[in-house]
Amino acid sequence: MPSPVIIGRILATEKAPTTIDNFAFWTNPSLILNPFDIVKVEHVNGSFSYGMIEDISHITDAASFLTNYISSDFGDVEVESPTLRVGMNYVQAKVVCNDKNIYIPLQSNSKVFLATAEEIEYALGLKDIRNPLVCGYLEMYEGTSGSEKVTLPVRLNSKFIIGPEGAHLNISGISGLAAKTSYAMFLMKAIQDTYIKNKSEDESVAFVMFNVKGRDLLTIDQPNDYDDEDDPAKEKAENEALYKKFGLSPEPFHNVHYYYPYSTEGSWNTYLTPEEVDDAIKTKKAKKYKYIYREDRNNLDLMFSNIDDSTQTMDAIINYIMAGQGKFSGADDWQEFLEIIREKCAAGAQSDREKEIPIASWRKFYRIVNKAINDKAAIFARDINASKGETRLGDALKYIKKNEVHVIDIAKLSEDKQAYVFGDAVRTIYNLQLGEYNGDENVVPPSRIIIFIDELNKYASKDSPKNSPILHQILDVAERGRSLGVVLFAAEQFRSAIHDRVTGNCSTHAYGRTNTIEVTKSDYKSVPPVYKTMMTRLKQGEYIVQNPIFRSMLHIKFPKPIYKQVK
Repeated sequence: MPSPVIIGRILATEKAPTTIDNFAFWTNPSLILNPFDIVKVEHVNGSFSYGMIEDISHITDAASFLTNYISSDFGDVEVESPTLRVGMNYVQAKVVCNDKNIYIPLQSNSKVFLATAEEIEYALGLKDIRNPLVCGYLEMYEGTSGSEKVTLPVRLNSKFIIGPEGAHLNISGISGLAAKTSYAMFLMKAIQDTYIKNKSEDESVAFVMFNVKGRDLLTIDQPNDYDDEDDPAKEKAENEALYKKFGLSPEPFHNVHYYYPYSTEGSWNTYLTPEEVDDAIKTKKAKKYKYIYREDRNNLDLMFSNIDDSTQTMDAIINYIMAGQGKFSGADDWQEFLEIIREKCAAGAQSDREKEIPIASWRKFYRIVNKAINDKAAIFARDINASKGETRLGDALKYIKKNEVHVIDIAKLSEDKQAYVFGDAVRTIYNLQLGEYNGDENVVPPSRIIIFIDELNKYASKDSPKNSPILHQILDVAERGRSLGVVLFAAEQFRSAIHDRVTGNCSTHAYGRTNTIEVTKSDYKSVPPVYKTMMTRLKQGEYIVQNPIFRSMLHIKFPKPIYKQVK
């Protein structure tokens, strides 16, 4: 076994002592180290402490900047300084663990070594992970003399991301550069591969994903053709090799079902062509969804998710309709429903008992529901024609089975329609896991259902109306979904905009490239300064990940998507 490589010794001065949490060491100025690299340090009683590098500085014996200026012949940039300055690099690091649980401060002049791959795994808590689920890989000592680059897969305990020990994932980062969707899809691909191998009926998982941008998630069952790469064949071979190295299948998602918004000739509600939609329906991998009054009137409140109803008059009207009061019990479709509301809007149309709800409130209610029902989208329809591949979204989702992936396309719908579809799907899944459909034939839900949504800020921001039914639904999932098997994977550009009770209940956090303004927000106050700085310059395909089983935040990378991406 090769001898460990000594790279420096511990520094401890009167003004900068070592502590139980932090230490510094000097090292050769030409030695290349990077933040997040792990080092090994001699400690008392034959033990070793491991530290994660947080910052690197260079210092010389010059008393001030002016000293350097004067020694260069008063600022002549062409002059070589006649006096060699004594200089060194000193590295600041955080203690992550000690192999004998000794946490007194590290002693001055103790030897500092580069760590081996096995020691890095031990230091970060990555050895002997139960229920392992790969979430990326890390690279250390890239360009460091005396050591080869170390590449290690990073695995976490799946029970700490999809339950029951912990649940929910939040991914943040600026649009485009952070690759939020790609990272979420990599994790879900790893989960599907892991659970396909698991034959246990007690442990199973399914996925419900929302396509919110263009055609992003509408080809996840097709292999990546790498047609945007300079050398597609080489890129394909290298990417598939990474997937195999991590024990994952180099194939796209399996058991995928797509749901497109119902469209008419006057309004096409998906970014796919009519031919692509027809082909997907003929091959029985897709359906078009609609909402029918008789079945979906119970979700009327979702139309008001972004309406501030501080006086609760909209709630009062919805409760009146749900109770079947007035003529509403006899309504058979959306147009009959709207006609009954129009009657309520007419002066003098209400009985004395009905005057508790002002006509002005009925008129506001009518404006909102009429806009939703009668726009060009046409997803609010009279009936379902199953022979043409049509379905109610709620009916489709309650029959979800293990290892299935259900992709719901909402990208081309207006924001209020997107909110309605998202809220309806989440409510259906939540009720399914509560057991409300257990009496129905062929309802056999998996033990865990993962819901993935990008642009979470639309539904669970700090500015969402407090009475928003979708916000309440998301808070229920965040706070109680773990015990029911409903898991939220969500992404947004700015984490600081999301409701605290949502981010606070996520067990796993992934930070992608963001801006300097964002990292100054209170949501990042527990993040060390060096990590904040790194967040502003992360590359595509890099994340800083936080999970309860990790002893520190980790700087990880992940491979490119294995499924087809349409640019």
